[in-house]
Amino acid sequence: MIFSGRRARRTLFACVLACVLPAIAAPGAPAETVEISARPISQFHVGHDETRFGPLEFVGGLEMTSPARDFGALSAFRFLKPGSDFIGVADTGFWFFGAITHGADRRPSGVSNFRMQQMVDASGQPTDRKWEVDAEGLAVKDGIATVSFERDQRVAQFKIDPHGMKAPIRQLDYLVPAKELRQNRSFETATHAHPYGQHAGGLVVVSERSLDEAGNVYAAIIEGPHKGVFTVRRDGEFDITDGAFLPDGDLLLLERSFSLARGVKMRLRRIYGESIEKGAVADGPVLMEADMGYQIDNMEGLDVWTRDDGALMVSLISDDNHSILQRNLYLEFVLHQD
Repeated sequence: MIFSGRRARRTLFACVLACVLPAIAAPGAPAETVEISARPISQFHVGHDETRFGPLEFVGGLEMTSPARDFGALSAFRFLKPGSDFIGVADTGFWFFGAITHGADRRPSGVSNFRMQQMVDASGQPTDRKWEVDAEGLAVKDGIATVSFERDQRVAQFKIDPHGMKAPIRQLDYLVPAKELRQNRSFETATHAHPYGQHAGGLVVVSERSLDEAGNVYAAIIEGPHKGVFTVRRDGEFDITDGAFLPDGDLLLLERSFSLARGVKMRLRRIYGESIEKGAVADGPVLMEADMGYQIDNMEGLDVWTRDDGALMVSLISDDNHSILQRNLYLEFVLHQD
């Protein structure tokens, strides 16, 4: 939705977060093709033509809409093919699949072959109980999708089948004591460490805002040779909504904050890979921060990939909470290493 001004956008976003509950479709629906309209976004800073924001260079984006009632609430995604085919989860209990298309100028131009499928429980039955299907984080490796869920807190693994996802094949021990996890502030991030780094491609999970006594964010290395609980230093009022490892072993985190006075903000933060170890407090610098003067919304999902010309790419998506006052966005940046 296009707002008439920054203050109006701020007010509307506040109303959404306070009042809107996500819509859930009736159970039993099979995977279905969903019509997506995508409006290109050419400016990240609204009304300004600059493209460089610290080490990040804005390439382009899409504002996505659909007549389908289940479209939206996009929480996390991962590319199955770099910058093209993807799999994702919505926090209303849906899988989604599709592909980002690009024009000759390398800017994202649309979304093709988009499908959605309702998640099923351990017995293979569709479920529409929000507390059971609040999917927030997603990691992909070797044909296996690992999903972290809030409320009914768990980390579950599924075989990837774009034609029909089935029941989970196993659940993993997430190591952090359950009593330390806040019901709606637990694992928002599930990602695989660098395959040749100290954690040998093992799974890492990071909570949104489950804090220890020092005010740091609980996280854990739950696979690999150095399993254990660690924390991430909480910097300001930002909460962690997703993350992915960079080729050099650092962890790129997507963070979000919201207040009635300032509206929504997002930022990207680089956590030094060597600080991610059992018992440590991981930390690193902020790379970019944006408020509602930029093309952002409730930014929830992130992935990192390499373009065919070697550029290191960062892609983001937003969760519209199934509200007409919010937007489903896809944003694409080059992360410069110089």
